[in-house]
Amino acid sequence: MKKEAAALTQLSPSEVTQLCETSGTHGLTLSTVKMRQHKYGANALVEAKKPNLIMQILHHLSDITSLILLFAVALSIYLALTTASDWTKASVIGGIVILNVGIALFQEHSAERALSALKSMTEQTVTVIRSGKKQITPASNLVPGDLLSLKAGDVVPADSRLIKAVSLSADEAILTGESLSVVKTAAAMPHIPESLGDSQNMLFSGTALTQGSCTAIVTAIGMKTELGKIATLLNTTEKQQTPLSRRLNSLTKRLSLVAILGGVTTILISTLFHHETFTESLMVGVSLAIAAVPETLPVIVTLSMAYGIQKMAKKKAIIRQVTAVETIGNVNVIASDKTGTLTQNKMTITKYWPGTGEPRVVSNLTKEQLPVQDTRFLTYLGLATNAELTAKGLADIGDPTELAIVSLLAHFGMTRSKSEKKYPRIAENPFDSDKKTMTTWHRTPSGKWIAIIKGAIDRLPFATNVDHTELDYFHDQFAAEALRVLAAGFQVFETEPLKKDETALTNLQPLGLIGIIDPPRPEVIPAITAAKKGGITTVMITGDHLETAKAIAHEIGILQPGQVALTGKQLNDMSASELAAKIDTIRVYARTTPSDKIRIVKAWQQKGAIVAMTGDGVNDAPALKAANVGIAMGVTGTEVSKNAADMILADDNFATIIAAVKQGRTVYENILKAVEFLISVNFAQIFTMIIAITLGWGAPMTPEQLLIVNVLADGIPGFFLSREVAEPGIMRQPPLTRAASIWARGLGKRVVVRTITYMIIILGIYALGRFGLNNDTPGVGMTMLFLVLALGSMLDIYPIKTRQALSKHAYLNNPALNSSLVLTFLSIIVIVLFEPLAKVFQLSSLNLLEWLIVIFVLFIPTIVIEAAKKIEKQTRTR
Repeated sequence: MKKEAAALTQLSPSEVTQLCETSGTHGLTLSTVKMRQHKYGANALVEAKKPNLIMQILHHLSDITSLILLFAVALSIYLALTTASDWTKASVIGGIVILNVGIALFQEHSAERALSALKSMTEQTVTVIRSGKKQITPASNLVPGDLLSLKAGDVVPADSRLIKAVSLSADEAILTGESLSVVKTAAAMPHIPESLGDSQNMLFSGTALTQGSCTAIVTAIGMKTELGKIATLLNTTEKQQTPLSRRLNSLTKRLSLVAILGGVTTILISTLFHHETFTESLMVGVSLAIAAVPETLPVIVTLSMAYGIQKMAKKKAIIRQVTAVETIGNVNVIASDKTGTLTQNKMTITKYWPGTGEPRVVSNLTKEQLPVQDTRFLTYLGLATNAELTAKGLADIGDPTELAIVSLLAHFGMTRSKSEKKYPRIAENPFDSDKKTMTTWHRTPSGKWIAIIKGAIDRLPFATNVDHTELDYFHDQFAAEALRVLAAGFQVFETEPLKKDETALTNLQPLGLIGIIDPPRPEVIPAITAAKKGGITTVMITGDHLETAKAIAHEIGILQPGQVALTGKQLNDMSASELAAKIDTIRVYARTTPSDKIRIVKAWQQKGAIVAMTGDGVNDAPALKAANVGIAMGVTGTEVSKNAADMILADDNFATIIAAVKQGRTVYENILKAVEFLISVNFAQIFTMIIAITLGWGAPMTPEQLLIVNVLADGIPGFFLSREVAEPGIMRQPPLTRAASIWARGLGKRVVVRTITYMIIILGIYALGRFGLNNDTPGVGMTMLFLVLALGSMLDIYPIKTRQALSKHAYLNNPALNSSLVLTFLSIIVIVLFEPLAKVFQLSSLNLLEWLIVIFVLFIPTIVIEAAKKIEKQTRTR
């Protein structure tokens, strides 16, 4: 909280009125309102300006891949205009550029609407007192100093200081993450509160009143509110670039550097040593540019992610940002909100003590097992509530604590309405933030009177002769388990008491105790265990109290011996270096603010972690955006959190995250397989072109032939690598770190082996076809090279698609891939055999011997790759 806002909490209502230059009864005058509207503006949230479509397109065209292809387009156009060359190259390469930019724009199409959702939350009307008259006005017209009149069910339209409160409580979970309603009072606080959740005399924009009524003075509007601070964080927080994006960019830069150096070198060699014309040298430049760029890789990456999205959706994980598919697979830290994510976001009575014997564990009892002596305790407890359940047994109306009570009754087949027919309510002393108790008065079936009171144990006026030994013992036992403890008492009157308030309770007897908590979801414990096995650390971040958070964290396995839990205040007292030194041992953060959550996420990211942040409230939205993968709850989550997130859990099930991690890892592995499949051929093409031109052979392949290989022979089968199933043991591998290279886990070695294999094969087959068989006829050598490169790279997709030794399963488990290979294989054969097409692509006919040589050589890459696998496996087992 800002110092000036926090200072308001220490002022009395009259001092606040004076400071805000308003009236506590009449509010502002209309003329003052107009002046302040001009000064402060509208009570609305301001959204950060986003780049227009043209700027987005230019941004993607500045990508190194696009620049190389644009260079090739420019050269192709120049050659088409100045020579007899046609427009095929320019058209095809230009189409690829347009396709790549379109894919990038598609990935950004789900524009972030978090600010829009925040704005819609404040588009409301409110009762305001101006010039002594109540009126309804749009919340956007509010100004600092306005006098608000609010009641239960209202959403607070602006940050405000209470000057009058009657039995008031507010649900601030969207800002603080705390499940329980916060009791509010107009009285000045003796100390400056440490957090929003402790600000008992302040109301915050976007929160909801659950009980009572109040009058409050607006202290901040729009972007100056606590909700506005979150909007500011959303505006200034940038999404992290995904690890795969960084790795692919790095790869493309290296390919580009090789192409540029190779291009300059070969052009110089062609012109200076081989006396080629400038036009012919430019043709070499176009060929190298095409050879350097894996044109279909962006499409394959997107298709892999799209397929992953479909698979995840079936598992109840809805992906909003396409890139989150691969990122979730490499997550090594999950920073999870407690309320509604790890817990059920439903206050529940887990234990109770009915005034005698031992405490009862609710989950161990059924309606039939309920001890008879507990019936009175439950009946009386239900009478002292105002909450109601719907016909389906779902909470409908009431305070979360009272809803927990009536839910307990429902568990044992009891209802408040039935009890009230037997014990009709005559009077009620509602809950008050000062006395912290609630009392109801009833007539008994025997004609007597009974008062039932519930509240904090130290506020119940028990009779002086009551033995507190058991009461205090079980109270402390419940509290030690981080349960919120509520005590209840009763007193029977022979005749109707004259005064029906707490002063009449002179012989109050203990009724019993209830222990309330927001319990963990049952599926969370095995999910966290699975995360640990997969090398993923789970951290709890919550606005709840420290002891409650610690108890939940212990129960579900997040907090282990030797690990630390701390509060937001303790976090704020730590320097950046101290946090960095201790962050590996901290597992629980309690009483946190939105900025605390972002700090925690960024601290992990600075250590190289890939962080997923889960949450459901408005207060979680900035951290969801700052995380590498923001995960919102689909059922209980606010629209703000959903729109700020990359992934939404349709079932609010933490275990769904682990299923998504497995699918994400599978997608990432399939993308790496595509990289291995495409890049090896690209490297081989580049080095082959450079070597051949250096030797004076000229370009061994035309740009059109290179496009056929890259787009048709490699590209189309590569699309179906996205459908590969998960490798065995994928969830037993540790996730890759952010610093890990794309060549990690053996990919670099596999690419080198395949590149060298193809370089030797295609240079050898070209030399054999050109010089060894047909006495210096480039067409035959070029055709044999084209067939070996196109068909051979298609065949060895099988050893690439599995890290295991080739088996029948590897050949049959992807029917779509098999179909694409058959069609592409036939297309290549048709191009070579159909004379008009062969002429367009400068291919020659082959005799039987040449075909036999090509067929034999086609299988060499597969044999080499399988041999390399076997050697690698033997090396690992030594």
